[in-house]
Amino acid sequence: MIASIEGNVSQVLEDSLIITTGGMGFRVFVPTIVCKNVEPHKILALHTYLVVREDALVLYGFETVEERDMFTMLLGANGVGPRTALAIISTLSMEMIANAVIQEQSEIFSRVTGVGKKTAQSIILQLQGKVKKGPFSPTTYIKDIDADVIAALTSLGYSIVEAQAAIQMIPKDADHDLETRIRLALQYFS
Repeated sequence: MIASIEGNVSQVLEDSLIITTGGMGFRVFVPTIVCKNVEPHKILALHTYLVVREDALVLYGFETVEERDMFTMLLGANGVGPRTALAIISTLSMEMIANAVIQEQSEIFSRVTGVGKKTAQSIILQLQGKVKKGPFSPTTYIKDIDADVIAALTSLGYSIVEAQAAIQMIPKDADHDLETRIRLALQYFS
């Protein structure tokens, strides 16, 4: 197995990078945030997972070991292939995944493109127990009111990760009224 790759980013594509190392160019599928943040012609190191199929060898890369381990665990759920697992990691933060599993909030996973209700429930079942023991244990739980704020922000076009970041910026002593919390979260984006 190829556990990691380090090399020059020769090309940034929509969903992957071409990393040149040892005279060879490897196409590595990565979370969308990596594609957005990486610049061509920079040296990049990624933790990788190699998917071996009958017709192809496909390499998936992650900035942290924790993301790669989560990717591997997600692959164990019924109905979750590599593309879906990558979409989940691209859409949800590690903390959000852990919170959703611990609190059995399958609707969080259903918001990810390509994940239906049954698959979301399968993910919860597959990851229960594993997330609590792993490095993904959340430091804070999502309050019900904040789940509503996340839903409102995602309906406005923000990603779940962006919505989560906005919620983290809401003062702890802020009013728990939904409208107030949405307004404060929107200030994060201005």
